[in-house]
Amino acid sequence: MREQRAASVARAMWTLLVCVSSAVLAPSLAARADDGPTKILLVPTAFDHPYATHMYAQVCQLLAACLNQTPGVEAIVCPDLDWPHDPALLEDVDALVYYSRPAGDIVLSPANREAFLALMNKGVGFTAIHWATAAEEAVGPLYERTLGGWFNFAFCGLKVDKLPLLQKQPEHPICRGWQTYDLRDEFYLNMKLDPRAVPVLAVEVDSTAQTVAWVLEREGGGRSFGTTLGHFHDNYAIPAFRQPLVNGILWTAGVEVPAAGAAVTLAPEDVELPPPPSP
Repeated sequence: MREQRAASVARAMWTLLVCVSSAVLAPSLAARADDGPTKILLVPTAFDHPYATHMYAQVCQLLAACLNQTPGVEAIVCPDLDWPHDPALLEDVDALVYYSRPAGDIVLSPANREAFLALMNKGVGFTAIHWATAAEEAVGPLYERTLGGWFNFAFCGLKVDKLPLLQKQPEHPICRGWQTYDLRDEFYLNMKLDPRAVPVLAVEVDSTAQTVAWVLEREGGGRSFGTTLGHFHDNYAIPAFRQPLVNGILWTAGVEVPAAGAAVTLAPEDVELPPPPSP
């Protein structure tokens, strides 16, 4: 009789344990089941520079092709210039990437400012590449606090040169998978950086260190990555050039960058440009 009662008690305790465990685990399992891919939206702008420089749409496409080589990532190029017409494209987005005209003027325009800042306050990652790091003086200070730095001709300059690309923070995920090499680019000079920004890449121009990439961990948990590199299209054919860009975008989206760097494999035809338009 005692053995039967003991067995009943044991069964009841086991049933209770299973029910409690199910109740505790079900929400987390449901949350994991609901977790979709890491969504990254790349936004180009209208062509505005000499051919083979600032090839916004083409670069966004090839960066998306690289990003999609990382498992669990879904990177797409915005079908619209400057800002998506369909708000659904911004739903559940994990990171925004701009290779464009001055992105500060786009995202902080009266039409887009509220939606953009709401995304930033949610912790959405933000990357600005080359000319996209620029902003008008009216929105520059806010853009600086969001991106971590900004370009404006009022205090910045330009120089085209071939210089060693230096890793200022070799331990940062952006520096994984590549080594210092000589890069010919249009380097921005005297960038204005937020005090919280951390310079990651630099070149030395006329004996002065110039920051060409930085990161910012924003208040509230969001991450930003800015780089002034990327003027000449043929640089994107260099794996060591693509590597920090892709690493940095993934970092802003909260994706763990592999120790050997993210995959950035492209075929030569992926980087080739179509013939320039007739004059």
